[in-house]
Amino acid sequence: MDKRTYLENAKEVMAQITNGAFLTVKSGDKVNTMTIGWATIGFVWKREVFMVAVRNSRYTFQLLEQTDNFTVSIPIDSAFKDAVMFCGTKSGKDFDKFKECNLKQRAARHVDSPIVDIPGVHYECKIVYKSAMDSAFLDSKLEKLYPQKDYHTLYFGEILDCYDVER
Repeated sequence: MDKRTYLENAKEVMAQITNGAFLTVKSGDKVNTMTIGWATIGFVWKREVFMVAVRNSRYTFQLLEQTDNFTVSIPIDSAFKDAVMFCGTKSGKDFDKFKECNLKQRAARHVDSPIVDIPGVHYECKIVYKSAMDSAFLDSKLEKLYPQKDYHTLYFGEILDCYDVER
């Protein structure tokens, strides 16, 4: 596994994220993964960053608030679509998603949070900034995405590593 540039194949990576990717967080002895479908990869503050949005009501939010890192594992194909669906609709408070979906963890190279051991692209990130959203949308159509006012917190992770895991 050679280190790859963080924007290599960015168009394909972002297209796959819209189909679902795994955001994984470890805090103490607790590990949870959830499905994300929104993200941004870019360059801010002279750093390569991966920004994820997590609703404050999610179990993963609780874990992110207790740690300084996360990983994103992006499947290369639809082989994990059932796991992506399960991890996007069930809470880590109620289910061990790794056990339920027969997913394995693999130690990350630079952060405490593991990657999901699947073929795909993996990002390891250290949180450098977070910002809680509120109802300050300039486009009123966006507010309609939050009928229960369950906003996201945006976590900007400096990308420490990006690599492929093959089958």
